[in-house]
Amino acid sequence: LPQDNSAIQHTCMLLSYLLERKADKKTVIMKLKELESSMRSGRKLFRLGNMVHAMVAARRTTQLPDPVPRLCLTASNLNRVLYFICDTVLWVKSVGLIPDIDKHKWRNWATKCYYYSLLMNLTRDLYEISWRMEQENSSHCDEQDQGPFSFHADGLQPFLLLLYHTLRKHPPLLLDTVKNICDLSSPLDQLGIYKTNPGVIGLCGLLSSLVGILTVARPHMKLKH
Repeated sequence: LPQDNSAIQHTCMLLSYLLERKADKKTVIMKLKELESSMRSGRKLFRLGNMVHAMVAARRTTQLPDPVPRLCLTASNLNRVLYFICDTVLWVKSVGLIPDIDKHKWRNWATKCYYYSLLMNLTRDLYEISWRMEQENSSHCDEQDQGPFSFHADGLQPFLLLLYHTLRKHPPLLLDTVKNICDLSSPLDQLGIYKTNPGVIGLCGLLSSLVGILTVARPHMKLKH
């Protein structure tokens, strides 16, 4: 599974970062980086299937009744299609079929498309959270005039309690939000928006992969459109 490869790749990245200051671990670090590179190459074998999946998903999300998820998810999937096109061009360059391709330019385009796709996914998640919170607050206010989860209460604590209560009732929404936030670490670093280090990127990538594996193993934990 692509998620398995991703988990191994980011585990290797995290371990390499944690061991890089240990002089006696140079051989181990070299092996980890080789394995990370192999896993990254293995994931590229799925690019065609991923591109087709993104195109089908974009067509499907145009039929959503709610305009906000329809716009966000369609834009996200179209950016994913563009990302996989850029990634394919980079692969063509790497195998020497078209050597004159500007690798830096295409990699930057690919990263931007991936970044915009994640932003659209996260926007949809925040919209869903807001809507669920309003529902939760309304149902709570129906039971009593003023409760601890009311939007009308002053202070940050009632809001956080409402957010916690809402996400606890909707685990797929929580997992999708966590995954998208974790995935953002890599493009934020590559685009220079928020620089971090391979350790943080590896940890975030590992968490994202574990969430992906969980949603594959338990489909009911995957956020439905």
